[in-house]
Amino acid sequence: MDKEMMKGSIDLLLLTLIAQQDMYGYEITKKLKQLSDGAYEMSEGTLYPALKRLERNQWAASYWSETEAGRRKYYQITDEGRSELEKKHKNFDMIRNLVKRSTEGLGEI
Repeated sequence: MDKEMMKGSIDLLLLTLIAQQDMYGYEITKKLKQLSDGAYEMSEGTLYPALKRLERNQWAASYWSETEAGRRKYYQITDEGRSELEKKHKNFDMIRNLVKRSTEGLGEI
């Protein structure tokens, strides 16, 4: 998987996941790996700075929770995050459509 392309999609991916349910860091990395059929493994060095950026931008908030496995920090989307997620999805759809249109006529790629 092209890591450069993934860089521009990290916020979109994280916001999409935490919009579905509150998640803790390791759970997020496991879900991304599962959704990519093992092709993408987000490192802690990428994940936690990205989550901090989401919090700084007020797109996500975190809270601590006691679980059977111990204390975990969960991330949840905020109202501002939902608005940003909608914008990012629209931008992604525009890019996807542009790529699709630009490759029409090339046949099977």
